[in-house]
Amino acid sequence: MFALSMIQWRFQLIKLFVFALCYGICINMSSCANIIPPGGGPRDSLPPKLITALPKDSAVNVNPKLITLNFNEYLTLQNVNENLIVSPTIKNNPLVDSKLRTITIKIKDTLDPNTTYSLHFGESIKDVNEGNILRNFKYVFSTGKTIDDYSYKGRVYLAEKGKVDTTLLVILHNNLDDSAIVKERPRYYTRINGKGEFSFTNLSAGIFRVYVLPNDYSKKYDDSTKLFAFRSDDLVISNNTPYDTLYAYEAFKTVEKITKPTETAGKNSKEDKRLKYAADFEGGQQDLLSNLNLNFNKKLQSVDSSKIAFCDSNYKALKGYRIELDTSKTKLSFIYPWKELSSFRIVIQKDAIADTSGITLPKTDTIRFITKKEADYGSIKLRFTNLNLSKHPVLQVVESDYIVESIPLTSYELIRKLYKPGNYDLRILYDTNQNGIWDPGSFGKIKKQPEIVKLISKVFSVRSNWDNEVTIGL
Repeated sequence: MFALSMIQWRFQLIKLFVFALCYGICINMSSCANIIPPGGGPRDSLPPKLITALPKDSAVNVNPKLITLNFNEYLTLQNVNENLIVSPTIKNNPLVDSKLRTITIKIKDTLDPNTTYSLHFGESIKDVNEGNILRNFKYVFSTGKTIDDYSYKGRVYLAEKGKVDTTLLVILHNNLDDSAIVKERPRYYTRINGKGEFSFTNLSAGIFRVYVLPNDYSKKYDDSTKLFAFRSDDLVISNNTPYDTLYAYEAFKTVEKITKPTETAGKNSKEDKRLKYAADFEGGQQDLLSNLNLNFNKKLQSVDSSKIAFCDSNYKALKGYRIELDTSKTKLSFIYPWKELSSFRIVIQKDAIADTSGITLPKTDTIRFITKKEADYGSIKLRFTNLNLSKHPVLQVVESDYIVESIPLTSYELIRKLYKPGNYDLRILYDTNQNGIWDPGSFGKIKKQPEIVKLISKVFSVRSNWDNEVTIGL
């Protein structure tokens, strides 16, 4: 009995020793290292995925008031009211909400019978953890026996610049009267993507009018300063629906109101009333390709050219020049065939120029300047392929969205000995009426499409003292 107790005592002692040893090891490890949880694997890059829907996606013979969409992960909605498009349109926007993995859509309107409806969510659905967006998610159902699957695709360009505007909508009206785009809600509409492309799906067969408008609340052509486009002929939606290209234009430009600056009172009033000007030299030198312009701070009433002397550096009077006052009556231009590295003097007598208040220059002025050298410019040679000369093309040279020059093209090659260095956008205007400028369209009694401008995708860089040659395919 005593032997058995000794054995039990020794066993308990061994257990106590092992426990103390393990406890010491654990304490030591915890003081020397941080416990790191297992890694979570690669970052989730997948957007939410639809698992179930009630009614199910592409269901027929349904007329739901509540739609429930269940996804495979937690999600959230962003700007759903701006993103969601219901086609065909309904009078009142549905109420859309999300909770955990579920999106619910409550429809308040009475739906049309035998009609296919599609709900386009744009980029409004994303997962909670990583923010992965479920792009262009669409849910479809039909109140009738079948799902309509006709489509209509195309592109939209800005007619004046050949560029793309992704804020525009393409609109379909099943009312073929011209007044529909002014007074009624569209039957269908869709957005334009970054490439200017649009795509309608699940359309019903029929005849429609096609328009383009900004994505505003009204979606109506109620202002002639809005960007607008229209298809000249009715569109027949069928198995052979054409691919279209539409050109948006502004019938009238928005006129910005110019706020007249408040006159400064006090001791500077006299100075503010003086007639002043500035010459637009480039780096103190006159451009060989431009007029010499004097820009005045006030409108001019009179210019007496007999009191203006245009001379060389020795004050010898020169011939072959002319002076012009622009329509704003604030810019006086000296037009002359400039030669490189030539010095000039312009002497303007005090009373040669007067503004509308009769105020003249404070004193007689002498303007001294020298022209640039030809090496400051580059030569250009442009070759055009697939250019239709019968459409009266005009080359528009554009810098910072400003048309520097418009050149009517009468051959497939353009050569200039001197051209100002810089990076230019090139556009081809098809000048239908041959007036040298772009003309907008008209959607009145007489319908007229706008003149079309095609943007050359590659920037044309002109280097100084260099032969700049490029072939442009159209």
